[in-house]
Order: sequence, then structure tokens, then C-alpha cells
Amino acid sequence: MAENQYNEDSIRSLDWKEHIRLRPGMYIGKLGNGSSAEDGIYIMMKEVADNSIDEFMMGNGKRIEIKLADNQVSVRDFGRGIPLGKVVDVVSKINTGAKYDSNVFQKSVGLNGVGTKAVNALSSYFMVQSFREGKYKTAIFERGELISEDEGSTEEKNGTYVEYTADIDIFKTHKYINEYIDNQMWNYVYLNAGLTINFNGNKYFSKNGLLDLLSRKTNEEENRYPIIHLKEGDIEMAITHDNHYGEDYYSFVNGQNTTQGGTHVAAFKEALVRTIRDFYGKSFEPTDIRASLVSAISVRIQEPVFESQTKTKLGSTEIAPDGASLKAEINQFVKSQLDNFLHKNPKVADALLRKIQQSERERKDMAGVRKIARERAKKASVHNKKLRDCRVHFTDEKKENHLDTMLFITEGDSASGSITKARDVQTQAVFSLRGKPLNCFGLKKKIVYENEEFNLLQHALKIEESLDDLRYNKVVIATDADVDGMHIRLLILTFFLQFFPDLVRKGHVYILETPLFRVRNKKETLYCYTDRERFDAIRKLGKSAEITRFKGLGEISPDEFGAFIGDDIRLEPVLLSEDSNINKILEYYMGKNTQERQQFIINNLRVEIDETSDEEGSEASGTSKAKENETTEAA
Repeated sequence: MAENQYNEDSIRSLDWKEHIRLRPGMYIGKLGNGSSAEDGIYIMMKEVADNSIDEFMMGNGKRIEIKLADNQVSVRDFGRGIPLGKVVDVVSKINTGAKYDSNVFQKSVGLNGVGTKAVNALSSYFMVQSFREGKYKTAIFERGELISEDEGSTEEKNGTYVEYTADIDIFKTHKYINEYIDNQMWNYVYLNAGLTINFNGNKYFSKNGLLDLLSRKTNEEENRYPIIHLKEGDIEMAITHDNHYGEDYYSFVNGQNTTQGGTHVAAFKEALVRTIRDFYGKSFEPTDIRASLVSAISVRIQEPVFESQTKTKLGSTEIAPDGASLKAEINQFVKSQLDNFLHKNPKVADALLRKIQQSERERKDMAGVRKIARERAKKASVHNKKLRDCRVHFTDEKKENHLDTMLFITEGDSASGSITKARDVQTQAVFSLRGKPLNCFGLKKKIVYENEEFNLLQHALKIEESLDDLRYNKVVIATDADVDGMHIRLLILTFFLQFFPDLVRKGHVYILETPLFRVRNKKETLYCYTDRERFDAIRKLGKSAEITRFKGLGEISPDEFGAFIGDDIRLEPVLLSEDSNINKILEYYMGKNTQERQQFIINNLRVEIDETSDEEGSEASGTSKAKENETTEAA
């Protein structure tokens, strides 16, 4: 009998929850462990909250309560509440919901009837309650399976309450990073002026929409002119220029943060250039107009088409089905609104012109240096010994694993050798540094082209002009866990923050965590990332366990390294707090040594005592070191 027969028995039908659990990536993007803002645990939280936001958009309920405790998420809105007879169906039957009726939800975020069903199926515990006109209905699920129902009378105000815990069988080891949730809460209120969100006791509220967003994202002292805020109908825009390198876009569709842009952002860029050229009567280069631009654009359209279930990139070309061109609408909005504003505000128009002319001069001054640097990079790319590239890149959006792409920046040949041998050649690339890079704080961008190492790194990332062509979703700094490794880490961060701050702002930069110790006996091997984990491992494996201290990445064998950069990789994102002033941070930590910084180091010296008890045969040892991780956290 032939193997792998194809017959009637080969055909299988999965019910809705089985399919979601088998292919979660189709519904919530990549699973992840919480280190990235695009990881599944945040998408799940957003899918539930989006329903409450849609209620507010339709004029129902001005307050939403969201809580996160012990990995359990709860969302309570004060809208109309789900019709009691459909509570179970709405969270457990695919393609069931009110958003198919455009009279009820004209311009909502979720239209495919999948969101809360995916959360339900991927949660070990899921409860939904609806309160309507003095009555309630409760349904409890486990992994999508209905466990119990209850209904009766209540004094609760109308609305919906959802509570769930992400299933560790699906998400395994994961943790929520509050900064990502905080950013999402702010985005919600910026896009829905007048809405109040309470998250874990913190209040989020915006009166002026995108104006408030840019006020929070920029430093007023560094802006070249006051923020321009324009709004008409379903389009809202805010722009300003500061002194940072690159371009910054915050884009939204129906309240959804489209982190990867899309047709609306492309139309906005084009319209901005055309309008400014027409206003000043000069054919400025688009790069000169958009250099140092910080902007936000929001559109609301009927039945938006996104390029994935996670809705991070808009694909729609029309405002509504069979309606006007989205590009034409945005162009008309920018042309009329921005042109009118500049005519009415000549001081702003003069400041904007000076900024464009400054960018033009800087570009021309660097033209010769850029040309030589590009020629060098082109020659080096043929036999670039520093870069071991991967096969899939972040720009390959049609490939399912493009979000998994990462570039490891390593120090020295030994570390890069181990990672290169252990990496996944499909999605993981390695860039090897030669010793310590230059401290580029306070230097002009010209140095990026004159310094061979920096030039090759920007060329490998393909971020010279903007992040649009970024080749890796995650840029991972992989240095030794010692003083020299920390110094190299800070020098690389200084390079990114000085010349490519958007790379950090957009959440693409990470620190690789590797184990400090290996504790093993004949039966089991445990890898420990902290002293606390080492103590626990010794207690578990006994006094006779062999303890190895990894002093550098090069000491970890390729076979072992494969476990640390695979599915269980530990990455610590480099996050910028909203009130961070990059120049002040870099000046303090990477500028000339000052008395203030010396005093900081002295004040933060600490002694770490080995907590291993004498009973376990270990001697207490003390080591002094500065809290060097303060720098990374501050950045």
C-alpha cells in the first residue's frame, strides 16, 4: 500500500476555535513574548478595546476602564452593551457582529467579525458580560469552549465587560511592557477627543486630538515653528519641523495606528510636497521639504482594507466602496487647508521656508561625501565581511516571516562566529563590529559617511533616507555582559539616537539578553540570566552541580547559542519615554565628563552580595559596580 494516500479520510474540517489556535498568526500576527509592540498579547488587548472605542465613536459611552493584573486583562465600557440574546454568538461565531451593518457602525476599526473570537480562542479564561436596561448576560469560556452562562437583573449601567487571560500553551513565556500599553492608551484618546480611558488607575484624556499627540511627541523648544493643526470632516493633520534627522509619521485609520503606513501616508507625503512647492513657487526636493518633519495624519473611511489582520498598513484606495479616491481627498484637504493656513500665518510660513532652505544647504554640502561613501559601500557590499545577511527582509511584506527579521550587531569575530553558526539563515543576519565604535555625540551626519563602520552599518540597514526601506524589523545589540560590552552598547545607541532616532522611537532597537551562568549536573542543564536564577538553579540541582560563568558571547558554543536566539530569545526593547530629550540624554551620558556625572556614579555605586547560603557550600562574595543599566533605561 502506498504511503501518504490522498482520499476522503485526508480531508479535515476544523471548527472556528481549532483553526485560530492552530494558526494564530493569521488572526493576531506573530505571537512573540511581549518584547515588541506588535506581539500578540497587545493585539489581543487592542481587539477587545477596539469594540469599546467603536461604541464611543457612535456616540455611546465616554469612559472606558481597562485593567491589567497578574496577566489578566479586563475592559469595561459604558456603551449600549451587546444585545443579550447574541452575547455568546458575538464572541464565538466567526463573521457575527453588528459592524456589517454600516448604519450602526459607519467607520469602525474591525469589520471582519474575528477580533474577540480570536481573543476567546487564545485565552485559557475568557468572560464576557453585557448590561442592558437593568438586565445582564454572562458567558464564560475556556480556550473558546463555552463553560457556563448566566443571566438576570442588575443595577449596573449599560455596557460591556470582558475579562481574559492569554493562554500560556499558546504564548508560553510572555510579559506585558507597560510603555507599549501606555502608548496605545494615548493613541486612543488622541484619535477620540473627549474620551476618557482609565488604565490601572492612570487617566488618559485629550481635548485637542492630534495637536496633543504632537505636543507630547516633540519638544517645544526644538520645534522650528508652532504645531500646525488642521481638521475637516474625516481628515485630521498635525505637522511641525524640529532638528532631528529623518522623518516621523504617526498615522491612523479609523483610530487604528497604522505603524507601517499605507496608501494614506503615501498620499499625504505627496500632497505635502506639492502644496509647499506651489505655495513658495519653488521646486524644492521632497527630501528637503520632509527633512526633520514630525507629523500625524488621521483618516476615517468606510470599510477600510488593511494588508493583514493586525491592521498595521492600509491598502484602501477609496474613501468608501465606489466612492471618491482616497488620494484625491487627502490631496484636496492638504492643498486647501495648509495653503490657507500658511497665507494667514506668515511667520510660520517664513520659519518653514528657512528650515527647508537649511536642509537644502546641508544636503548639497554633503553631496560629495555621500557619493564617495556610497561607492565604498557598493564595493564593500559585494564582499562585505562585516555582514552575514539573511534571506528574508522586513521589506518582503508578502512573506509571512518578514516581521521576524533581525540584525545582530556583535563585537569581535568570536561572538559573531557563534551567532552566525547558530542563527536562522532565513530571518537572522549578523553585523560584526571591529572593536569600539566612535563616540559620535555632537558630530555632524557627515561623520556617518566618513566613518567606514558607520557607513556600512547604515548601508546594511538601508536607513539613509528614511525607515521606509529598513531591511530588518529588529536591530539587536549583542554585546558582552561586562564593562566593555556595556560601553560598546552605549556607543551604538548614541549612533542611533544621534542620527537615526526614529529607529529607536519606532521600537526597532533591542538588547540581546544572554545567560551569565550555566549550572548543570549529569541529568539537567539550566541557564541563568541573573544571580537570583543561579541561586535557584544550585538549590535545584544540588551542591555538586557544575557552574560555568560566561564572560563573553564568544565563550558560548554555537550549539548552545541556538537556544538563546531561537523561539525563547530574550530581548529587552530600548524605549524612549515621551518626555525624553535626546540631546540632553546624550550630552549627560556621552558628552564631556562633568562633575554632575561623576557624582551620579558615586551615588549609584552599590554592593551586590552573593545570597547563596553557607549550607550549600558557597562563600558570600561582594562585588561593587555602578548601576550602568541606568543609562539604557534613561535612553
